[in-house]
Amino acid sequence: MDRTQGQPGGDSVLRAAGSSATGTGSAGSAGAAAPAAPAGGVTRVVTLTTGDFTLTVNPVDGSEIEPLRPGTGTQRPAKRDPESRASWEAAGRPPALPGSTAPARPLLQREEERERLERLLGRGRSVRLTGPAGSGRSALLDSVAAVCAGLAPDGVVRLSGYGRQQPQELLYALHAAVYEAAGERPDRAELLRRVRDIGAIVLVDDLELGGAALDELLRATPECAYLLAATPDTTAPSEYSHLEEVFLGGLGRAECVQLLETLTGRPLTEEETAWAGDLRFASEGLPLRFVQAAALLRRRDELNHRDAPDEEDEPGVFEGRPREAADVPLPTLAEGAAPAELLASRVSESARAALRIACALGGEMPHHAHLPALVGDTHADAAVAELLDCGLLTPVGPRYRLSSGVARQLEEAGYGDSAAEEARTAARHYAWWTGHASVTPERVAAEADAVLAALAGADVVAAVMLARTAAPALAASLHWEAWERVLRSGAEAARKAGEVAEQAYFHHELGVLALCEGRLERSRAELEASIGLRGALADKRGTVAGRRALALVTDREAAEVEVSPPLRLAAPAASPAPAAPAVPAVAAAPVPNPLARPVAPPAPPVGAEAVTQVVPAIRRPGTAATPPAFSQVFEDAFPPVAKQEPVTVPVPGVARPPAGEPDSRRRTALLAAAGALAVAVIGTVVGLAVSGPDERTPSDPAVSSTPDTDLSADTGTSDPATTPGQGTDGPTAAASDPAAPQEGEPAAEPRPGTTPGPRTTAKGRTPTRNASRPAPGTTAPTSPAPVVVPDPPVTSSSPATTPPTDSPTGPATTESASEAAPSSSG
Repeated sequence: MDRTQGQPGGDSVLRAAGSSATGTGSAGSAGAAAPAAPAGGVTRVVTLTTGDFTLTVNPVDGSEIEPLRPGTGTQRPAKRDPESRASWEAAGRPPALPGSTAPARPLLQREEERERLERLLGRGRSVRLTGPAGSGRSALLDSVAAVCAGLAPDGVVRLSGYGRQQPQELLYALHAAVYEAAGERPDRAELLRRVRDIGAIVLVDDLELGGAALDELLRATPECAYLLAATPDTTAPSEYSHLEEVFLGGLGRAECVQLLETLTGRPLTEEETAWAGDLRFASEGLPLRFVQAAALLRRRDELNHRDAPDEEDEPGVFEGRPREAADVPLPTLAEGAAPAELLASRVSESARAALRIACALGGEMPHHAHLPALVGDTHADAAVAELLDCGLLTPVGPRYRLSSGVARQLEEAGYGDSAAEEARTAARHYAWWTGHASVTPERVAAEADAVLAALAGADVVAAVMLARTAAPALAASLHWEAWERVLRSGAEAARKAGEVAEQAYFHHELGVLALCEGRLERSRAELEASIGLRGALADKRGTVAGRRALALVTDREAAEVEVSPPLRLAAPAASPAPAAPAVPAVAAAPVPNPLARPVAPPAPPVGAEAVTQVVPAIRRPGTAATPPAFSQVFEDAFPPVAKQEPVTVPVPGVARPPAGEPDSRRRTALLAAAGALAVAVIGTVVGLAVSGPDERTPSDPAVSSTPDTDLSADTGTSDPATTPGQGTDGPTAAASDPAAPQEGEPAAEPRPGTTPGPRTTAKGRTPTRNASRPAPGTTAPTSPAPVVVPDPPVTSSSPATTPPTDSPTGPATTESASEAAPSSSG
């Protein structure tokens, strides 16, 4: 009987496939020649409930999803009774193997750890059991489960954490173990509500979670006490998890010898006892190493004929014992520490073929019912029990895997040389098996790890075939983590193989899966890709299914967006009692702007408060009678709003009288007069500045001690054209000019703030031209030198100064002109 799900006829189908493959010697060719489904088989269409949707798994055109119909919402399922819980636990254990003859393995030197774990779990504390691979963690968990069976209301739940790196998958497994919820996968919110009410002792073997993910698992189930078995290289829990730590070490020397004697079935010799002591030191006392060492001793006894009662008896047909006795020595210490190669050389040929398949599948051993078809031997199903007795296999959940370190040792021995061929054979066999109508989705889910391993190592054609048949079965079994991995691998293989139709199917399934899990952006991307590919293939049915799912994505996105109603300011209602107008509260004082235009504020009605009312744009149904005309509908939807007057911004410190009073008119007239006066003053100043050619701003003149000086200092300019030459005739100063200097008197200095007029030199000559001073920053125009008429020589006590031949380049001063003129005195 197939222990995995108890499906009748499953083993007979596999044995028939193995028998048909025996003649050809290759199970892969038989699997490839077999059709994906038997003739006349029915298509497996399964309807599931997930959250607010109804999911119909259709292997032909793709899964169809639609909202739940009104009134069909699922209620919280009932919890399992003891009989249902026992059957579920039996389905989660490794299958019973045919032909197993090894004795039961005792639990040695673990009484102290077991009592401590029982005491902590009885108090409701969660414990993390840490130990290296092969330290006996699974055996200790079995012992604790038997002791703590009646401590919690929901009993003891055994889960496998191997390959589950998300806490959500462990929560779904816990939900399936406690509740009777066949064909239902609740959404995340409903899942958290249900698991919060579970009160059980949960034993998780091969845990791979740690840190924040482990904290999420513990917070989601506050009524559960956990016993988490993990290896030291697993991520440590956070400091807020409040987990008790229990470390599981190796066995002592006496316990190792006792374990060897129990598994061997005889007392050890002195040589074997010494060898066991050395092995204990090399392996740190791990129980798995002594299970393998006991297998080496049993095979050595078989080769030395120690277990045969009569040496003349014929050896068994399948035992492979030699007819003549041979003295086989004890294994060396290196062979005892890494015994995989030596053990594999002493097992049957079917067992070695099974080891090659396990190496090709990444350490996953297929179910023993598949080995006859994969190996090509009708008795190959006994190979799993043979390998388990040798310690080359270890139980992991409902299946078996290669023990720690065995896969590496076998690959170094050459067992992985044919991995590609073995993986392709396994992929074709599983493609035939998963598409068979007699195989239930639960059996496919139990073999999901081996299917995924075969999918990863197969070629693109075999990978597309396997993913196409395994994906609907995994979806129907609610093992959606494996479903997603199969879909992604299938989509990549279909892209490489150029199978556009299969690629569109995988993208459609990924979009439906993302929609069920609430990942709307991912769902839209996958569905749009699928619709585009199916549109290129003119697949109308597939396109319609994709567009229906995409419409649900759009509706869900619109439902999640919060739309705020528009705000409308309605006229405030008049209060019954008159009251003073309320001053509205100012949230933030605005910065005063003196140049802002004054605007009168809106006059509130007498006895009303300034209250802002929110008027919905669309009225609720039933609040008003149905209007008779469209205009009335428009008025109800958009009520008229009173036109508001602009608000006056008050200027601080200035009191403004109301408009229309005499003070306001007088103020306006004064402001107008002030503006006119300012314009007149500005015009007068500008006119005075531009009028009068003789009015200019001189530089600070310097007074020379000589009566005859250079006129450039008087005029304040360095332009030679404006400087009169010596002996130039000009009009004489008017007699009425009091500022004109007299003969022999020095020129008077101008007073500050005044503009000097035309002056006469000591000899009564004035410049012939008065040039205006150039504006700052401009260049004075160049004019020709003036024509001068020489005067008759005049005798003077001081020699006359000779004008400079070159005009200075910078501003000339009296001191520079005097220094430049040569002196004849002395």
